[in-house]
Amino acid sequence: MLTVDQAQALLSQRAKPVSGVESLPLLETLGRVLAEDLVSGIDVPPHDNSAMDGYALRLADAGVALPVSQRIPAGSVPQALAAGSVARIFTGAPIPPGADLVVMQELAEPAADGSVWFKPPLQAGQNIRRAGEDIRRGAVVLQAGRKLTSADIGLAASIGVAELVVRRPLRVAVFFTGDELVEPGAVLSAGQIYNSNRYWLVPELMRLGCEVTDFGIIPDSFGATRDALEEAAGLADVIMTCGGVSVGEEDHVKAAVEAAGELDLWKVAIKPGKPLASGSVGEAVFVGLPGNPVSGFVTFHVMVKPALQRAQGLMAVEQPPQRYVADFDWSRPDAKREEFLRVRRVLRDGAWRLERFAHQGSGVLTSCAWADGLVRLAPGQVVRPGDSLAFILLE
Repeated sequence: MLTVDQAQALLSQRAKPVSGVESLPLLETLGRVLAEDLVSGIDVPPHDNSAMDGYALRLADAGVALPVSQRIPAGSVPQALAAGSVARIFTGAPIPPGADLVVMQELAEPAADGSVWFKPPLQAGQNIRRAGEDIRRGAVVLQAGRKLTSADIGLAASIGVAELVVRRPLRVAVFFTGDELVEPGAVLSAGQIYNSNRYWLVPELMRLGCEVTDFGIIPDSFGATRDALEEAAGLADVIMTCGGVSVGEEDHVKAAVEAAGELDLWKVAIKPGKPLASGSVGEAVFVGLPGNPVSGFVTFHVMVKPALQRAQGLMAVEQPPQRYVADFDWSRPDAKREEFLRVRRVLRDGAWRLERFAHQGSGVLTSCAWADGLVRLAPGQVVRPGDSLAFILLE
């Protein structure tokens, strides 16, 4: 069997980043992947400015009452500060030439004649935000490969950029095979089950920012399956299915992929999981997830999602593992496969701890809805309460 790390590496090798790019207005770029470094053409702030409402003055003039020679609101252009005077200034307004500090208005003592004086101590540079203090002209503000957040978009706006060059979305086609499958809302007949895999997989792909083409349920026949594969290959970068890649007579995905392209069937040392299919149809990468809902869900998060993110052009970012103390035991580990237990964090006695879902079977989708993460256990690893475990966040 392949190790989990080996399977991850093989999937990532096949995941070639999409090459198409487009330039979009800022408000349309949330969640998209930046295609090229964003370099600032200006200093931010563009000029020295006041950090608060108050008075701008020369430190050398302090110590006596000083008349107010000008008023400087934000957005105005100040005159040079007259010697022996102060300027009334407001937050964000440019510092007038000659001034070297700002005193907040709460520390100003007004005199009856309209002049003001200031209590010491005073220091040159206080309450002044310097030009380029946040961003220097020519600095890389955002690196290519970043998935854009609302803060990123605001940052781009702060340097005057109206559009960003982003990679086109990764196109993923999905379909599901099995004559036993029916859609939610229909009445189940004997031997039928609802197609739950469709309803966790499609939202996960959409949450990643993929452009999803959903073929729904495909009849259990070689011809229908091959037709769906070939149509999907003409539309998508990646084709994904759940189930249908075993050697059973009614599992036609395996034969159809082999007829239309290339297929590798892997046994991966993972629990839940184990069977995983990878290959290609035309220019599209094919991934066949296990049909059991929990096996497919865990396999997707652990092995497939990183490959999809690479195909989106996302930069690789190493995240230090989060660790929490276990509030459970696991006394019968699998001796040959890594296990990924469904767990969630709970706050007890002022500390975050992990509890596990009672039933860890591969068909118990309740465990995935209940959990907020996974813990990864080595083959044969026993867990006792108090053990420190690495935690993988699902959302």
